[in-house]
Amino acid sequence: MIDIEAMPFIADIPRVQATRVPENVAYWFEGASTTFGELETRTNQVANGLISLGVEPGDRVAYLAKNTDVYYEMLFGCAKARAVMTGVNTRLAAPEIQFILSDAAAKVLFVGKDFYAIIDQIRDQLPDLQRIITIDGNREDWDYYPSWRNARPNTAPDRTPLADDDVIQLYTSGTTGRPKGVQLTNSNYNVLLEQAQTLDWAAYGAGEAVMNAMPLFHVAGVNVGILTAAQGAKAVVLRDIDPTLILKLVEQHKIAYAFWVPAVILMLTQHPEIRNTDFSSMKVVSYGASPIAESLLLEAKEIMGVKFTQLYGLTETVGAGTYLPPEAHDPAWGKLRSCGVPWPGAVVRCVDGEGNSVPTGEVGEIVIKARFVMKGYWNRADATEEAIRNGFFHTGDAGYFDEDGFLYIHDRVKDMIVSGGENVYPAEVENAIFGHPGVADVAVIGVPDEKWGESVKAIIVPKPGEAPTAEEIIAWAKERIASYKCPKTVDIATELPRNPSGKILRKDLREPYWAGRDRRIG
Repeated sequence: MIDIEAMPFIADIPRVQATRVPENVAYWFEGASTTFGELETRTNQVANGLISLGVEPGDRVAYLAKNTDVYYEMLFGCAKARAVMTGVNTRLAAPEIQFILSDAAAKVLFVGKDFYAIIDQIRDQLPDLQRIITIDGNREDWDYYPSWRNARPNTAPDRTPLADDDVIQLYTSGTTGRPKGVQLTNSNYNVLLEQAQTLDWAAYGAGEAVMNAMPLFHVAGVNVGILTAAQGAKAVVLRDIDPTLILKLVEQHKIAYAFWVPAVILMLTQHPEIRNTDFSSMKVVSYGASPIAESLLLEAKEIMGVKFTQLYGLTETVGAGTYLPPEAHDPAWGKLRSCGVPWPGAVVRCVDGEGNSVPTGEVGEIVIKARFVMKGYWNRADATEEAIRNGFFHTGDAGYFDEDGFLYIHDRVKDMIVSGGENVYPAEVENAIFGHPGVADVAVIGVPDEKWGESVKAIIVPKPGEAPTAEEIIAWAKERIASYKCPKTVDIATELPRNPSGKILRKDLREPYWAGRDRRIG
């Protein structure tokens, strides 16, 4: 259980756990373990180090590296200094990274060796950046993190956190336009921690092992590490997604909980050692961030024999919104395509263009009102006002509620295909095609059509050794969904472009077909 009274702020977590379970492992990473006692000492050192560099409350501190255990030392250290940890997407190009670091006005940057060259390339364009600290060393002109940290006092800094303090700033994926910095506060996380312990997917026991495989610039990756620490559990942190390593660590650490995006679940189910892996220690696999096909979900459940919980949320809602509990994963419930019911304390609606709730079963934009909704977009009052209207955050996702109050997500509003006046949602078509025995992965997009405005195109990745034809795929789809929703054409690909959270980058897939046109939809 999470003692909210003892840990009202993110900064409180290391101190409280160092008192209660000092010898428990907080983080494990590539053979190295950090206890809660060590975490308290190191986070104090980080906080004092940042203060000595002139970091003031509200200043942004950036992290550009692959996953490491020391990220959490930096995160909690920032919180103790009342600074704001800003994770940067490691898959971005140099100009995009420069934009984020400049937009955040980051004073200090913690950087991994994989990104030294990029920082060298853009350093002159970062006037706010005062200090660079390397995680891996090998730079005489920059500080080396362990040495820099260990040279600082280990006493608690003299700064008192506030509920409205920003603690984490994460940038939206930026699939359209410039990415926006999402401001998440102590208050947001207080609500998340208070409510998460009531849900099976996040009620970790002290000492239990939790796999942290999501990137640390993603809200799910951040949250898993915070939730484990708040409950005295052990986070097993992975540098990269490696299916072979994941299966090994499940057995080695007796992993009890994990969050995997559907793309990772797909990789695991296709791994040759999956059926030889002992999943008996696992209690719950939670998943989300992108749609999952029913056939994949059922296959994963059958192989692993563990409970599954789906989570729907956005960075702007601290990853919270709705959840589909394990019992609803029983096919007899008929809810496998649902993303569940509203999070405790949240009001979730589907609305029309005027903001009015649509009838049950009718598709509208999903909006969320809750205390965990972000403070706003950093330095983007216009975007904040557009996103949060009448207290509701507008997600940009299209969905509907059934008669039992379960939410179903079709897709992003902007990804909806309008063909001959009919609305077609890619996720629905993808779900139908995914069950084909020769299909490993699939994406559906709208392409120009002189007659219908848009027509439906499927892009499939065949399973190894399989070669399904376009005719077979179309016929398969027609047996399962209305003809107007079925693909008119099918392309074959070796892989699909996805962002780090596993979402298909439909914009990238559409671009070759819509180049030079004014797309009327989305």
